[in-house]
Amino acid sequence: MNEEEFYQPQNYVNRELSWIDFNGRVLEEATAPENPLLERANFLGITQSNVDEFFMVRVASLHKLSAFNVTTTDASGMTPKEQLTAVNDKEHQMVEKRYRIYNDHLLPELGRAAIYIKHVLDLDDKQYDFISRYFADELMPVLTPMADDSSRPFPFIANNSLNVAVKLIRDHSQDEARPRKVREGDQEVAEREQEPHASKEAKPTTKFATIRVPEIYPRLIKLPNGNAFVLIDDIIKEFIAKLFPGYQVLSTGTYRVMRDMDLDVAEEDTSDLLRAVQHQLREREHGSVMRLEIEEDFDPWLEKHLIDRLKVDEKWVYRVNGPVDLTFLKKLSGLVEGHADLRYPKYQSYQDPALTMDSDIFAAIRERDRLLQHPYDDFQSVVNFIHQAAEDPKTLAIKMTLYRVSGNSPIIKYLGQAAQQGKQVTVLVEVKARFDEQNNVRWARRLEQMGCHVIYGLVGLKTHCKVALVIRRDDDGIRRYMHLGTGNYNDVTAHFYTDMGLLTCDYELGEDLTNLFNSLSGFARTKYFHKLHTSPDGIRDFINDKIDQQIEIAKRGNPAQISMKMNSLSDMQIIAHLYEAAAAGVKIRLLIRGITCLRNDLPALHGNITVHSIVGRFLEHSRIYYFSGDGHEEIYLASADMMTRNLNRRVEELYPVTEDDTKARAIQIFEDMWKDNVKTRVLKGTRYEKVATEEPRFDSQAHFVALAEEENANLHREEKNHKRLSNVFETLTRHVSNLHLNGQGKDDEE
Repeated sequence: MNEEEFYQPQNYVNRELSWIDFNGRVLEEATAPENPLLERANFLGITQSNVDEFFMVRVASLHKLSAFNVTTTDASGMTPKEQLTAVNDKEHQMVEKRYRIYNDHLLPELGRAAIYIKHVLDLDDKQYDFISRYFADELMPVLTPMADDSSRPFPFIANNSLNVAVKLIRDHSQDEARPRKVREGDQEVAEREQEPHASKEAKPTTKFATIRVPEIYPRLIKLPNGNAFVLIDDIIKEFIAKLFPGYQVLSTGTYRVMRDMDLDVAEEDTSDLLRAVQHQLREREHGSVMRLEIEEDFDPWLEKHLIDRLKVDEKWVYRVNGPVDLTFLKKLSGLVEGHADLRYPKYQSYQDPALTMDSDIFAAIRERDRLLQHPYDDFQSVVNFIHQAAEDPKTLAIKMTLYRVSGNSPIIKYLGQAAQQGKQVTVLVEVKARFDEQNNVRWARRLEQMGCHVIYGLVGLKTHCKVALVIRRDDDGIRRYMHLGTGNYNDVTAHFYTDMGLLTCDYELGEDLTNLFNSLSGFARTKYFHKLHTSPDGIRDFINDKIDQQIEIAKRGNPAQISMKMNSLSDMQIIAHLYEAAAAGVKIRLLIRGITCLRNDLPALHGNITVHSIVGRFLEHSRIYYFSGDGHEEIYLASADMMTRNLNRRVEELYPVTEDDTKARAIQIFEDMWKDNVKTRVLKGTRYEKVATEEPRFDSQAHFVALAEEENANLHREEKNHKRLSNVFETLTRHVSNLHLNGQGKDDEE
């Protein structure tokens, strides 16, 4: 095949279908026997939240393209309309699989562990009395029935909210004679009048009402004694008639909708980006419906009523054989009492003593670069770096990019403290970070109030790079200290996302970061970086150059290898270039957690592309780019995946790991992940498969946890030895002092 033939549609997998396959790999973890039971329940809940976001953004985008009759095809040759059809068909199959796992695997195994998710009909008298009181005392005062009739229009159904639809008719058997007061002249006369009953021949009018399940209550309501739960919407449905006196409830059903939640800011016309984002956040809540989920036994009349009112196509209605919205399973482990054996064993991340608040972090970085791998290395080291910079009187300025942070971010707090102490603090807060927009707008305002200079992202680009720059006046002059990372400055997700970062005071990288921040905050257009590579454009050019270098090495008949780890690989040009390299004899190893638009079964590749995907306890999020040829090795870390949006439409960073010890460790981390044969699936053409092996079982994530535990044990031993030596020294000192005191006045010889 020549280079042009590599661009043919049949050589690529559709991005959206590849994503559904990835979610299927997550779903497989819900049945993996090596996973503890409550963790398997969590994986099932994760697959639900994953697909919810997928519909709110990716499917929503396809709907808009299809609505405008866009016929442009993707790399695999599919139009938006064709992609929608394929996605819908495949997701219907995935829904059936999720609920089959829920009903046939999860519930029975939970039951054997004396953990129950019960239906109201299965409750004993004591449990039933409990939910009856719970409804009367807790729920009934809060619930608001919303009717849909000639005087009350169909209510707005919020995205992702859980709702109960009600079908009812007027119950005339409950009508009672009631007094009516009339006035005759100046005298009031009380009469009794019986309201006429409806004709037996007349068909009573069917009414529709809906009730939103309040989100202030947990979905799983714990029953007294033991680990038994009932869903809050089941409680509501059981006692719903109390909300409609004078009516007979014919049917009820739980449902929810997913809306178009893709933020669409017309940035080229926006003079105030923050205000535009806030406006779009309000508009987004009323996006069109992408999906309607209903229970399997949902009343057909109620279903038709919802379809008509919500204006949703029938093919986007999903009937589920179980509870609507399985994300509640992500909360189950935290609600179950006991059963430590049904969860992952606890472990403690390793905290480098040189990177604690009791140490001089800047001296430690001057001594050597520090490579961090989270969550195995404690993210607190990064927090401490910002904290110490904020408190250090030698700090002159702090510059930082923030894409996603936690709801109670300590980093935000320390940046504010630094500004209040007179330090120059500049923070780029990306207010367009998907589904974190509201949180980031709030933090941007807060940082401004604390005296920081805040940049709200750039028009036309998302700033996705993860960099922090501290400028400090050392004894020998001004020095730049940096943290460059592959993941967000989020102290919460850092506990379960795997990411890597580098703490360094490398002079050339320092100059590069200064130029990058000048580009972000001002009008600087840096044309040259010493070691840093940035998007848009720069990372693509760099990766292409590195691939070309390996091709040339292979053409000379020498071993050449490209190893990459990323979340997703979807950029058509990069994939075609990798095809070209494989055809030239370059060995290519790819670790890709999610979307994989490449297929490795093309004859022209000569079997030179091997693709692994690790799905396990932690979400693999780090990006590594490693090139080896002619006996020369280079390894880089990055914030960017090989996706068109990361390479063309985002500000990203890619940086080298060069010091001998950190470089060797980064390479070993990749090699350890490549050896994984427990949580790895291997790509066979267009499908990932678990491959049987006779090699000893090796779980890379468990291996890294074990290394962290070993480091902690070594540190504990060192601390004990240090304490023991300190005690010995103190005893000897005291003994010598006593000898000296006792020997006063004696001859020198003694």
